[in-house]
Amino acid sequence: MKPGIHPEYKPVVFQDASCEFAILTRSTIKTSDTIQWTDGKTYPLVKLEISSGSHPFFTGKQKLLDTAGRVEKFNKKYSKKQ
Repeated sequence: MKPGIHPEYKPVVFQDASCEFAILTRSTIKTSDTIQWTDGKTYPLVKLEISSGSHPFFTGKQKLLDTAGRVEKFNKKYSKKQ
């Protein structure tokens, strides 16, 4: 590898803002936020909007959509006036 052309690969904490899910992994992402991890060390922090801790596919908590109401609303809004 050529020196000086690769980004720094370091430990980073990714934390889901909607739940208490956080994971410590390695990444090249740059951030100004930090967090103290359970081992007592301070790591860079990346805040996520959604992760496997809050995504409906992984949690099994699917939201039911009112598709019939949406179709009726669409038809009422865009139907031809007679």
